[in-house]
Amino acid sequence: MHNPNTPIRIGIVGGAGYTAGELIRLLLIHPMAELVWVHSKSQSGQLVACTHRDLLGDTALRFCETFDFEAIDLLFLCVGHGEAEVFMAQNTPPAALRVIDLSQDFRLHSPDNRFVYGLVELNRPALREAQYIANPGCFATAIQLALLPLAQAGALHDEVHIHAITGSTGAGQKLSPSSHFSWRNSNVSVYKAFEHQHLAEIGQSLRQLQPGFQKALNFIPMRGNFTRGIMATLYTHWEADRPEAEALFKAFYADSPQVHLVAQNPDLKQVVNTNKTLLHLEVHQGKLLIISMIDNLLKGASGQAVQNMNLMFGLPEDTGLRLKAAYF
Repeated sequence: MHNPNTPIRIGIVGGAGYTAGELIRLLLIHPMAELVWVHSKSQSGQLVACTHRDLLGDTALRFCETFDFEAIDLLFLCVGHGEAEVFMAQNTPPAALRVIDLSQDFRLHSPDNRFVYGLVELNRPALREAQYIANPGCFATAIQLALLPLAQAGALHDEVHIHAITGSTGAGQKLSPSSHFSWRNSNVSVYKAFEHQHLAEIGQSLRQLQPGFQKALNFIPMRGNFTRGIMATLYTHWEADRPEAEALFKAFYADSPQVHLVAQNPDLKQVVNTNKTLLHLEVHQGKLLIISMIDNLLKGASGQAVQNMNLMFGLPEDTGLRLKAAYF
């Protein structure tokens, strides 16, 4: 059992990407976190602030090339998809070391998977007891938070139609044709229509609450010409009125300090640079429209990872995460 008055000693593997940079920023201001080391194969020996330039003056840490598991209480894996599974197979962390993986490698349940799925609003009790946590995907987070209250009530009776747009940081730091400024600027495009990899974890979570749900999730993901944030709009069949839907959502998120049901139609800037989720409901001719907004790098990645860390170590889940939106 970790002493609640002692800082949580932390190591990060895969420290050069966007999610690691945001994670480092959050940990440096967290009142109970001590960032001991940050590993990067590509940046070994370099100052962390030379790669993550927004951290200039905030840390003198350098990227390391070895893993000192004995010096830490918690390990964050910020490696690429497919690499976390290899890392866990090739390394033997101490029995007491806790791990939070930000890749997709351990999100789906299987008999040999020791990781608890880290959507706080779904698995809060289990996450408090977990040793290994699989952080959810960004699109998956925004979409699940829009649908879980309905699944809890057994109220998903029809197909769900989902349109969601994400910023360029959702594609990671490595340059690609679809993340290059000249292509992305003043441009919007659809990708992986009906086949996005996050659909599997979304379906898994919905069936956890509503086991018989087998209807289609018609998901159209889009690339936006902005850097960060996700706006998802979803609609499905709904026979009741808006107050009844709002009552379901308010009850489901009564103990979630950073999920907010808002009366006014929200805009993306209200969540950028925060760990908040904003949800807005409307009813139109037998359809329930749900608007869900998050910051893809925070609630969709690093902020949610810190939220999971807080639960693991007995802290209020929003510790270090009460951040102001970058609205102006």
